[in-house]
Amino acid sequence: MATHSSAGRLRRDSETTRGIVKWAVLGFFSKLFLAAVLFISAGRWDWGMGWVYVGIFAAFDVATALVLIPRSPGLLIERSRIQPGTKVWDKVLLRLAAGYFPMAAGVVAGLDVRNGWSAQVALPLQIAAIVVTALGYAVVLWAMAANAFFSATVRIQKERGHTVATGGPYRFVRHPGYVGALLYTLAVPIMLGSWWALIPSALSALAYVVRTALEDRTLHGELDGYREYAQRVRYRLLPGVW
Repeated sequence: MATHSSAGRLRRDSETTRGIVKWAVLGFFSKLFLAAVLFISAGRWDWGMGWVYVGIFAAFDVATALVLIPRSPGLLIERSRIQPGTKVWDKVLLRLAAGYFPMAAGVVAGLDVRNGWSAQVALPLQIAAIVVTALGYAVVLWAMAANAFFSATVRIQKERGHTVATGGPYRFVRHPGYVGALLYTLAVPIMLGSWWALIPSALSALAYVVRTALEDRTLHGELDGYREYAQRVRYRLLPGVW
C-alpha cells in the first residue's frame, strides 16, 4: 500500500513538474513574440520603452512562478491552456481582450514610433504609465495568490473543487484580476508613447468589461456560495460605481 501511494505521489509530482515547465515555455515564447511584434513594427531595436514593457511582462511571469509554485502549482497548470468546460463566448472574448487587441496595440505603437504619428508623450507621463502598468500586473498577481481557481478562462472547475475566493483583493471587488488587466491595458500605450495605440487598447478594455459581466453572471448561476459573496462584496470592478 505504501509503495502504491508513493508511486501515485511521484506520478502526480511528475505531472505537476511537466505542467509548470509547459507554462514556463509558453510564457518564454509569448515574451519573444511580444518583442518581435514591437521591434519589427518599430523597425529598430533601440526602443527603450519597448524593452521596459517586455521587461515588466517578463518580471510578472517570474513573480508569478515565485508566488504560485510553492502555494498553488496546480493553478499554473490550469492556466497553461484553454481547459475543457470553458464557456464558448469566453474563447472569443479571451482572444480579443488578451490576444488580438493587445497585439494590434503593439503593432500600432511600433509603427507610431517608426513614423512619428503621435505628438510626443511627456517623459513624466510615460514614467507614470510605467508605474500604473506595474501596478496592474501586481494586482493580477495579488488576485492569483488569493484565488487558487484563477483560471485563464471562464469555467467552473468542479474537478479542482472550485470554491469562492473571498480574501486578498476579493474583499474589495469581485473581479480584481480584471481591474489589474484594465490598468495595464490602458497604461501600456502611454508608456510606449503612442496615443494611436489607445484605440485597440480601449477595445481590449471594453472586451474585459463585457467579460466581467458575463463571468459574474456565470458565477452567480453556477458556483455555490457566489450569490451570498456578491451580497457582501457589491461591486464587480469599481467600488461605488459597478
